[in-house]
Amino acid sequence: MKIIDIIEKKRDKQELTKQEIEYFITEYTNGNIKDYQAAAIVMAIYLNGMTNQETTYLTLAMAHSGQILDLSTLQETIVDKHSTGGVGDKVSLILLPLVSSLGVPVAKMSGRGLGFTGGTADKLEAIPGYQTSIPMEQFIKNVKQIGISMISQTLSLAPADKKLYALRDSISCVENIPLIASSIMSKKIASGAQKIVLDVTVGKGAFMQNREQAQKLSHTMIEIGKLANKETVCVLTNMDEPLGYAVGNVLEVIEAVNFLKGDMPEDLKQVVLELGKVMIQLAGKGENLVENEKKLLENIKNQKAYYKFIELVKNQGGDISYIENIEKLPKAQYIEPIYCEEEGFVQDINSKEVGKLAGMLGAGREKKEDAIDPAVGIVFMKKVAQKVKKNEILAYIHANDANKLKEAKVRLKEIIKISSTVVQKEKTILEVIK
Repeated sequence: MKIIDIIEKKRDKQELTKQEIEYFITEYTNGNIKDYQAAAIVMAIYLNGMTNQETTYLTLAMAHSGQILDLSTLQETIVDKHSTGGVGDKVSLILLPLVSSLGVPVAKMSGRGLGFTGGTADKLEAIPGYQTSIPMEQFIKNVKQIGISMISQTLSLAPADKKLYALRDSISCVENIPLIASSIMSKKIASGAQKIVLDVTVGKGAFMQNREQAQKLSHTMIEIGKLANKETVCVLTNMDEPLGYAVGNVLEVIEAVNFLKGDMPEDLKQVVLELGKVMIQLAGKGENLVENEKKLLENIKNQKAYYKFIELVKNQGGDISYIENIEKLPKAQYIEPIYCEEEGFVQDINSKEVGKLAGMLGAGREKKEDAIDPAVGIVFMKKVAQKVKKNEILAYIHANDANKLKEAKVRLKEIIKISSTVVQKEKTILEVIK
């Protein structure tokens, strides 16, 4: 088999065989296929697409390019949750201790933030002492002992995806449904879960800019799940504005802790409950979705979810005094308000621009090796469609650099758009696809 023949075949819009796709992934991962040859195949896929069968073969080849985590010793149905990325998305910090408190085992590997989207691993590491890099044996032992472990993605998991993603990023081939679907699902299959719930974000702060694209991506991932014998459910959620009020690592940890204590922003509450009730159903812990939602709310009210979060943090080396007293968490040097300059209604808070702004302040990274400042970010006081008065505070900027603060104030005033007429509130949960 020759790589040049595979390039030629895909260039000419022909369907690749399982053997051809496996050869490409294996040899590229091993370094026997050059980046420029892999780039030619990726560009051909980007331009000519893939059939569902090809996409499944690509997904499975990427999943099997490294370690496949065996969670069978847990002797329970493991349901994995994954978001396609967003701004202010602290859902995993809340949802996973919450479902674990209801007896659903959680074995979660999370990514880091890149570009304008945040990463759960970075948020966990904003808690002093919390270890996201632990051996696999300890990861599984933690789930057996307390029902939950949340770590960063291991280097041995789907190495082909890491290599291909970096290549796609460098040749502007990220936004392509077969390539996105195979990237997400290869990691989920390698992570060892039997069932998968996907939060497919839609809008300005998401990969999928519109609902039609999100539906297509969802159907592709569900089809891959079926062929890989992994039941998959996709929940389409609105990412036009940031989720909740806080954007930034420590700031999102604070919002998550407050949520687990009962202070629940409405949009964040809707996403947590929708994903949670589906996770409970897939885990075989409750068929009735309405009843599942009641169980979730009860475990927030009785603080079982909050104490499960404390147990998780303590078990992974975190200092729980920072959770019990969130005032102890690192604070930015400058915390400055942004005032409303006219009366009206919040028309738009472009989440992509907010994510980029938070990144500029130091909350995100452009390259994987960039350091993150956990304390910086933005906390909004208003959401889209809310009424505002002149001189009312719209948001607070948390910064550790005076020049960046100055720039952020100018940019945030441009991002938050005010209308003189009433603004219609968009739905948070757009659709559930099974």
